[in-house]
Formats: sequence, C-alpha cells, structure tokens
Amino acid sequence: MTATIRNIYCVGRNYRAHAAELGNDVPDQPMIFTKPTHALAPMNGESLALPSGQGEIHYETELVLHIAKPYEAGASVDALVDSYALGIDFTLRDVQSVIKKKGQPWLPAKGFLNSAPLSDWRPFPGAAKLAERNFQLRLNDTVVQDGNIGNMIFDLQTIIDYIAKHYGLGPSDIIYTGTPEGVGPVQSGDRLELLFGEESFGAFTVTM
Repeated sequence: MTATIRNIYCVGRNYRAHAAELGNDVPDQPMIFTKPTHALAPMNGESLALPSGQGEIHYETELVLHIAKPYEAGASVDALVDSYALGIDFTLRDVQSVIKKKGQPWLPAKGFLNSAPLSDWRPFPGAAKLAERNFQLRLNDTVVQDGNIGNMIFDLQTIIDYIAKHYGLGPSDIIYTGTPEGVGPVQSGDRLELLFGEESFGAFTVTM
C-alpha cells in the first residue's frame, strides 16, 4: 500500500458541523496538512496498535481520493482521480490542543504511526455519483459518524485545485477530504467498521 503512495494530503475543518463541535472557526480557504506515509495502515479486520499515555485519540472518518494523472489547470476531478477509499484520520486530541495553543505544527497529533488507516481502493465512479450515498463509521456496531460529500465546505474540485496550486499534485498522491461531525475517542478493544452506503469497506480492532 505505502509503496504506491507518494504524498498524503489532508483537509481540516471541511464540514461546518464538525468545525462547530470542536469550537473552531469555519475556514475561508481549504486548511491543508500532511501525514507521513508511515502513518498508513490497512483495514484488514485485524488489530491496529495506537499510542497510549498521550490522552484521548479521536477518530475522524473521511473519503480518500487517489490521484492517477499529472495535474493540469482546468482538469476535472473525474479526469484526475482513478479510485477512492475510506480512511480514518486518527488525532491525539489532547496533544493537538496543546500544540495549537503554542502555534506549533500538527505533526505530533496527526502523524503518528497507524494514524491513517485506509480501506482497499474502489474504482472512482465520479464525484456526482459518490454524493448519492452516505459514508459511515460504526463504533462497536453503533453508528457514530454519517457523512455525505455534498455537505463539504470545499468540494472535491476546489480541494484538488487548491492543493495543486499551492503544493503540487500528481500521480500516487492521495487526499483525505475531511470529516463530518460525530468525532470522538476510542479505547483499547473498540471495533471500528467503515461503510459506504450498505457496503463495508473495512474494519479493525483498536489495541493500546
């Protein structure tokens, strides 16, 4: 998985309800951060080790895009993306709160090992088609997040154009596109399952 991925771009605060639940302002342009490829982990039904002793770790479920072609100005999402997946942007929330107050980079809170679980890739059906279904996270068989890309502050085209202009974008880059409301903490032994519509995209059990 990591051998085919070059850059991991992530979009923060891309759903209004999520920004509100954390008491954050709604951004006026995409808020982009990155994760190292070592953060990636497969959702294969097995256990996933997360750090302990650093405060709460929150799940953030997201649609993830895989870029297949070199970016050219005016290129559409449907022309650039060949596949999609579901992923989780795990966040050390207490660590993030401290470094935000200090004005420090988010890497310690966002880039730790296994902080980016990722499902298998599916062929990209087009942005409009994806908006016809919701994606969900079930925590111990209870739905805790239920999102739709139609509710994004910045749509997929805007995100791709912004990243390409400011940071560059090309084949084997992936984009975590933001999380809807409902984020919360995980504990050792929790089982997480991601679904798009009625289709299960992957599951794993947390160990700490």
